[in-house]
Amino acid sequence: MPDKVIQVDLAGDVPAYQQIVNVLRTQFVAGAFQPGDQLPTVRQLAMDLGVHHNTVAEAYRLLAQEGWLDLRRGRGATIIARPNPPPSPEAESQFARRLDELTAKALAEGVEPATLAKQLDSLAGKLRGGGGR
Repeated sequence: MPDKVIQVDLAGDVPAYQQIVNVLRTQFVAGAFQPGDQLPTVRQLAMDLGVHHNTVAEAYRLLAQEGWLDLRRGRGATIIARPNPPPSPEAESQFARRLDELTAKALAEGVEPATLAKQLDSLAGKLRGGGGR
């Protein structure tokens, strides 16, 4: 997994397991992995990141619950084909709320509205172009 870098900020506010989930989910959606690809073992990724193996195990478990991974003892974590589920009204509402919060935080930190719009346009273009799953 040399070009698929995972980094965690152990001093950050977001728990390490959630950071791992967020990074891997982003890479899955971007197509950085294909069904059948293997992730590093729990122990290997834990050593690479300097975290406890239970931290990585929890991240892998959550990703398996979302339908991204097949976890088997002795085989590790394998990427599986995951169809996009139909959006629920709750998911769409939660997304809109989180996007509003993220936008407000970025503006409060001095990010220009034009920069936000440019980033959103870029992301939308990637999604339309097939970069997303």
